[in-house]
Amino acid sequence: MLNYEVDPDILKPHMPPFTELDLWQGKALVSMVGFLFRDTRVKGIKWPFHVNFEEVNLRFYVKYYDGADWKRGAVFISEIVPKPIIASIANNLYKEHYSAMPMRHSIAAVSEDKTQYLYEWKLNGHWNCLGGTVNNKLAPITADSQEEFILEHYWGYNKISRDLTMEYQVEHISWNAGIVTDPVFEADIARLYGKEFEPFLNKQPYSAFFADGSDIIVRGGTKIRFAPKLPELPVL
Repeated sequence: MLNYEVDPDILKPHMPPFTELDLWQGKALVSMVGFLFRDTRVKGIKWPFHVNFEEVNLRFYVKYYDGADWKRGAVFISEIVPKPIIASIANNLYKEHYSAMPMRHSIAAVSEDKTQYLYEWKLNGHWNCLGGTVNNKLAPITADSQEEFILEHYWGYNKISRDLTMEYQVEHISWNAGIVTDPVFEADIARLYGKEFEPFLNKQPYSAFFADGSDIIVRGGTKIRFAPKLPELPVL
């Protein structure tokens, strides 16, 4: 995961209704994420040739008040997978922003203590890439850390229209995280995400780290049509 600080204004067109930006120490962050789906099932069914595959996505962070609690979630600007049917299912079920492109990945030992991960996707005949070198000594995420802020989002939000949002829950255990060095991100940013992202994604990331992942359950989506009123604070 490579994390970049951006101008909050460029995220406004992607904001789902009734959500607010979730900031890290006053900063609006977006994350370039590369990972592997393994042993994937849709409603309990494995689809042949669609069980293990790569994904690369660009996401940012929001929160939604449901009348009782703040829910912290992620919004996906772009998600790339290698199979068109995967993109079609996710776009239809969750109103996501998937696209299908040729993809590949490599995992190579650099030393006894380090591993290099690289994810690649082919756009207009050119390979784009995302990767880094990971320290194999992973540790539990600590409270109030940036790793906790980035990784501990258990809701997904997508904009359906100007007054309708899709919400879905993501369930998994807390992950272990590790340090990433030598981050790599080379891509046609303007074509993939828009020219407004170029000044921010063309520089060194604000931070970079790795998570080991786990079994994940993505629940069915529900539609949000309004935002409950925040409780009024007592006046002294």
